Amino acid sequence: MAIRFDNALGVHPQALRLRERRTELIAANLANADTPNYKARDLDFQSVLKGVQSPAVNLALTRPDHLAASTRPFGAELKYRVPSQASLDGNTVDSEQEQVRFAENALQYQVSLRFLDGKIADLKSAIKGE
Repeated sequence: MAIRFDNALGVHPQALRLRERRTELIAANLANADTPNYKARDLDFQSVLKGVQSPAVNLALTRPDHLAASTRPFGAELKYRVPSQASLDGNTVDSEQEQVRFAENALQYQVSLRFLDGKIADLKSAIKGE
């Protein structure tokens, strides 16, 4: 009987990739905190993850004039953050809030790693027959 790793590992590998992407976005926001007219960006992790968990739809191009499916990872659409208070130079980055989001995202990344580690340990145990 073959093991399907997509089913065995669940949503955790996708969650790690999304957390990694979100870390990059938040880091870019922090790096540009003093850049005039920079707009802070983020992705809505929950809505993207819900899209990953729904059954996949296979799309096929049946005619040459059809449009191809989106190539964004997991349908992740970057969104602009609405600042709580506008700055004079047009920058929407709130450094303190971004640092909180960065720390929260890093913690959730670690949690996803632990879940994935547990799943892998269970697979190893099943393979060994323990």
